[in-house]
Formats: sequence, structure tokens, C-alpha cells
Amino acid sequence: TWAAGGANMNGDSSQDVSDFNWDEYLEENEAVSVPHHAFKHVDQGLQTGLTPGMKLEVCVRSESDQPYWVATIITTCGQLLLLRYEGYQDDRRADFWCDIMTADLHPLGWSREQGKPMRPPEGVREKQPDWEGVLEKALAEKCTAPANLLEGPQRGKDPVDLLCPGCSVELQDGTDPAVAWGAEVEENVGGRLRLRLAGTEGLSLHPHSTRWVYYLHPCLHPPGWAKKHGHALRPPSALVSLHTEEEWDEGPFWNMGAILILPMPQDRPAIAAHCFAEGMKLEAVDPASPFCISPATVTKVFSDQYFLVKMDDLRGDDSASEGGGRSFLCHRDSPGIFPAQWSLKNGLSLSPPPGYQGQDFDWADYLKQCEAEAAPQNCFPTVSQSDHSFKVAMNLEAVNPLSPEHIHVATVTKVKGQHIWLSLEGLKQAMPELIVHVDSLDIFPVSWCETNGYPLLYPIKPKGGGSKIGSLCGPLFNLNGVHMWNGKYCCPKIYFNHRCFSGPYLNKGRIAELPQCVGPGNCVLVLKEVLTLLINSAYKPSRVLRELQLDQEGRWHGHGETLKAKYKGKSYRATVEIVRTADRVAEFCRKTCIKLECCPNLFGPRMVLERCSENCSVLTKTKYTYYYGKKKSRRVGRPPGGHSNLEGGVKRRGRRRKRRKQLFVHKKRRSSASLDNTPAGSPQVTQHACPNIHTHINAQRNTVYRSLRAEVPQKLCLDTSPLEWTVTDVVRFIRTTDCAPLARIFMDQEIDGQALLLLNLPTVQECMDLKLGPAIKLCHHIERVKLAFYQQFAT
Repeated sequence: TWAAGGANMNGDSSQDVSDFNWDEYLEENEAVSVPHHAFKHVDQGLQTGLTPGMKLEVCVRSESDQPYWVATIITTCGQLLLLRYEGYQDDRRADFWCDIMTADLHPLGWSREQGKPMRPPEGVREKQPDWEGVLEKALAEKCTAPANLLEGPQRGKDPVDLLCPGCSVELQDGTDPAVAWGAEVEENVGGRLRLRLAGTEGLSLHPHSTRWVYYLHPCLHPPGWAKKHGHALRPPSALVSLHTEEEWDEGPFWNMGAILILPMPQDRPAIAAHCFAEGMKLEAVDPASPFCISPATVTKVFSDQYFLVKMDDLRGDDSASEGGGRSFLCHRDSPGIFPAQWSLKNGLSLSPPPGYQGQDFDWADYLKQCEAEAAPQNCFPTVSQSDHSFKVAMNLEAVNPLSPEHIHVATVTKVKGQHIWLSLEGLKQAMPELIVHVDSLDIFPVSWCETNGYPLLYPIKPKGGGSKIGSLCGPLFNLNGVHMWNGKYCCPKIYFNHRCFSGPYLNKGRIAELPQCVGPGNCVLVLKEVLTLLINSAYKPSRVLRELQLDQEGRWHGHGETLKAKYKGKSYRATVEIVRTADRVAEFCRKTCIKLECCPNLFGPRMVLERCSENCSVLTKTKYTYYYGKKKSRRVGRPPGGHSNLEGGVKRRGRRRKRRKQLFVHKKRRSSASLDNTPAGSPQVTQHACPNIHTHINAQRNTVYRSLRAEVPQKLCLDTSPLEWTVTDVVRFIRTTDCAPLARIFMDQEIDGQALLLLNLPTVQECMDLKLGPAIKLCHHIERVKLAFYQQFAT
């Protein structure tokens, strides 16, 4: 039976069944997860459509009249772009980051259409005297970034966010590439779309009314695709009986898709030409039941790109019509099709077709019996055997092909070429291992369901406390798929406001990579997930875990939850107190933020859009310390000068240590004089020479100290706060130092006063491509500005 994880049926948060945690599951089973980069379709869903190599026009803010110039995209990170001005060629020292949502970006040719000036920055003019020729050459290239990705409502958004419920799409038929039908997006889960086929409105119980498709599936197209390519719009055969032919012809089924027209991915790889012919035999995995490899036949060739494959079924027509002999559309690179005897060569068992007479299947006898020929090897693409990261015993999340709305914990049991065998955990009934391609759109990395707020069906421990994984566990839902949380214990959405001050413990970059929010759901589960994400976002997770550890006071009188942290190969555990009721969530989040010395609004039920109410962007790091406003107790120890019974007071430690050293030298000199170990006839050294030597050494030492004191720079006095400095002000300051040749880099990188205060030695070395010596000198001047800022303006 299906178990309910996270809460029992009475709504109480006490755990009859422990909730699932991927880290604990992997640790208990001594397993590892499939690397995240192995799932290319998941990474592609986070991209905005802008790829490295594309060119665009960007405003040059360092120039007084703010002209525009051509820049090339070097790399992308979400809505952030790393750009390089045209003319710098391979010089990456002037590369700069910009935000698509805030930067003034346009496609090539926009400036001339709008009558805007075009002129490169000063650095390009120095490198390229003929910069006008460079501009004409760049504008002539056909590699411009699409205008809809830089302007309008789609700017900065990834394709997943654009496919919202209510959008219309067209689905290419699974057996005829020249036929399509319309559908409406009902739900979007991280790019995985639940589509309702046109004409099935109000028929929620019909088995073919909905379909789950990942948005990158090759059968998914934007509205108007069929008409553009001359294809027919015809409902699938399973839906034909729902309406009469007249109703299908005149019905308003297709108008339902006119709500919103969205661009689907246009950069799909071209389909290669095949050389299959009708009647050829091959081995295939049935996509509708991917549990075994069986013989199949090419029954129809539509074009040089598509052909139809049918699973062989040697039974009578009546048996075949009940489900045997399913057909599916293929092209040359389709997964799940193999040449004859591929199973034998890879040590796999081949399932004979239904109705096959004989004990052991033999391809030679089968081809002779069918009077057919096998598809030659050159019909199939040649792929490297190790061009992926999947290995046996790795874990991931996978879709149940017999129930596509369910996603399970899965384990890799076998790897052969580009295909893997998966075992789904905790099924109600036993299911054979799945055979999927490594690029399948129905497999996901661990925690994908958790990130996208979708229920993951997972195994749980039995109540006896054994370590063996038992029956399936998932979130608590009613029959309509609605959460059955008690309102008192229902936690609202907890937002991560990454723009707020993150404090000394949390890494701001990792905070920015977290999901926008977690929840809603049970308070204990949601807050536990929030704290786990924060711990993993820390510079030292063990330190954050120690700060959150439950103290003896137990101020919240809530639920004690065990959290884990890993740092430098070691695991740490601590009990953290978490509130159980919704009315205490806001205060709990605020107090936790203060304990972590970050902005009280860094995470909580309130989303910070533009400006934080705490104004944390201009405050110092000491504002939110845990002991802010409290008097720190000093450590009790020995007085500064040590113990003394003399009335003259306490002597300084430095003077005492110096006198000890002189006494030691004096004793050593006196002892050497008292013993005459000099051999006869050796030259004698007079004792009065030693004080002269020490006097000379001390004189040299004092001269060095005086010279060092003379080289100490004077205290820097600032007229205005560095937070108000513009790029020009920063350049003006750099030119007053001995690092004046580096001022042009600050101009090209558009570093203002706020950015200057955030620079450190690693950043300067990496981003400005400087050697260690100049970088240290530059950071020395930056530290002087920081010190002056804290002394003059941060009080």
C-alpha cells in the first residue's frame, strides 16, 4: 500500500514513518548519485536561449555620451552574461558580467535602426585604430542574439518559465510524422508538461485525455507548426470515438490553443538521413513497455528522415490487436533500436516475439522463417561506449512508464553502451527493470522532485527500525492530489532573498543558486529543508550547524530535528529545534537569521523584491552579529605585564623579555671568559671587543627600523564615501597611486565604489589577469580605502 510520509493521517507532525532524505538514503546504502551534469536536458532547461558565440550590442557606460558597441557572449549563468567587447580578440582581461534584466542589450543592427551612436570603449580604440572596419565586419556576421530574448516579456526568462498553464502546443503523432494535434498545458513541473489533448475537456477519467511530455521532446511543437509544414491536424485514433466526424471537423477544439503562443526550442539538431528499407529486421525496446529487447520490423518508410518500426508478434490477428505488435515512429538516431544480434554481443537476453515456436531464439533461423533480412550495421550510428557518467549502483529519479504521473527513486543495475537498466524502488507490484537511454527525458538527478515541489515516491524503513528499505512512501495527498495538511501546522512559502546581506557564514553565490522558495507544507518538513539548504550553502557547513544546534534553554519548545553537515570529508550531526506551528514561523526565521549574523530578511515568509526594509546593502558586517548590543565578556587570564609584588606597578612584557635576552647573552659571555680552553699558541681575543660588535649590530637594526617607519604610508582621508563613487571617481583614485597603469581596467570593467569595496586578492588575480606582485600592490590600496571607509563613514 501507499504510505504517507511526513505526517500521519491525523495531521499530527509526529513521525510514524520517517520522511525521506536523499543523503541518509545514499549513506545507508553506501551508494552515490548520478552526477547532475549527466542530465543534459535538466541543465538546458535552466538556460535562457543565449549561447556562447552570439553577438549583441551593449551600451558603453564608461563613455560620456554612452554609445553602443558590439560584444560577444563568452559564457552564460542563468540571466547573467559574461561579455567581451569586439576588438579585444582573445584578451579576456576586459571581460565583464551583466544582467539581462538590467543591462541595455539589443540585437545587431539595432543602434543604426534607432539612430544611436556606435563607438568602442577606450581600450578597443587603443588596440584597434581601424575600429570602424572591425564594426562593419562584426555587423556582417550572422550570429546575432535573438531580439525576443533581449527585449520584451521573454527577456531573461528560460523556456521552462514561459510554458505556463493555458499555453497551447502541437503534438506530432507517434506513428505518422505528417499528422499533429493540439493540446493545452495544464501543469508545468520543472519543464515536464502535463498536456490535455484538444477535444477531451471534462473527460478527466479518459485514459488518453492527458499526456506527460518534457518540453524538449521532439514531438512537441509551437502552434501553427503543422500548417507551416503542410501537415494534417487530426485527433489520435484513441480519441476519434469521443465525437462524430462532423463534430471533429467543425468543433472549436483548436481555438482553445489560441490563448498564448510561445516559441519552442528552435535549436534542435537536424535529423540525419537514414538508409532503412521496409521489411528490415532489427532489435528494439518498446517505448510503451521498455522492459525487454525483442525483434522488430521496419514496416513503413515515410521519408529519408522518418520510418515506422513495429514490434514483432507472431500470434494471430486477434491477439495482436489486444496490445501486441505496437508501432512507433523512429529516425536514425532514435534510442532503443539496435542491429540484429546486438543483445548476444553484449551478453544480454533477447526476448522472442510472442507466438515464437522454439526454446532458444536464433536470428539466422528467424530471418529464414520470416524470409527477411537484417538491417545492416551502417544503418545505425556509431557512438562511444563511455560517453556518459552513469555507473552501476548509482541513484537517480525516474518516471514510471506505466504511470507517467509518478516519479520514483531508481537505481542503475546495468550499463551497456548508451543504455542503462533501472530498478524502481517501492512499487506496489513488482516491475521488471526499465531500459532507458542515457539522454532520456524521463530521468532526473536526485532531489529534482524536491526542487520542483513534486511528490517523489520513495521507500521507507519498516516500523521495527531495521535498515532495510520497505514499502513506498510519498507525501500525503487526498484523491484530488491536494495536500492534507492541518492549517495550524501548515507552513507558508519560505523565500530565499539572495539580495540581502548573507553574513560571514553563508556564501552569497550559493544562496543565489537556491530555489526561490520552499513550501508550502508541514512546518517541520519545510523548515528542515530550508535549514538543510542553508547549511549546504555555507563556507563551512559544520560551523553553521554548530550555530543552529539546540541549546539547553529550548526557547521554542518545538520539534527537535537531526540535521547533518559534511565538510572536508567529515560528517557532523546536531539536533536543531524547529517550530511546529505556522504562527511562529516568521519569528523563527528572523531569530535564525540573527543567529547566523545575516540580514533578518535573508529567508522567511516575506519576499524582498527590490529594496530590503533593513537597508542591509549599506550596513557593515557587525550590524547583525549575534552579540550586537550585548557587552562581550573578556577572557580571564594573567594581567598584561605578569605578576609583580613591586610598588612600581606592572612591567611590560616586551621589556621583560628583552632584559632576559640580554642577561642570557651576558651570562654566556661571562662563562666563556671564566674557562680558558684556548690551545697554546692560539691568538687571544680580548673581551672588550664584544660590546663594540653588539653596539654596531644594534645601530644597524635601529637604522632599519627607522627606515621602515618612514615608508609606512600616511593615513588616507576621503572626502566622500566610496559607496557613492562612480566609475570615474574610482579611476581617478587609482591614477593617484603607483598602480596608475591599471586604471584602464577599472574603466573597462565598470567598477564603481561599491564594487571596489568588494574586491579582494583572488578576485583581482583571476578577473584582471594580474601577476602576484601588481595584484598585491593594488589590493594594498584597496584595503586603504576600506580602512578609511570604516573609520570615517561606517560609524
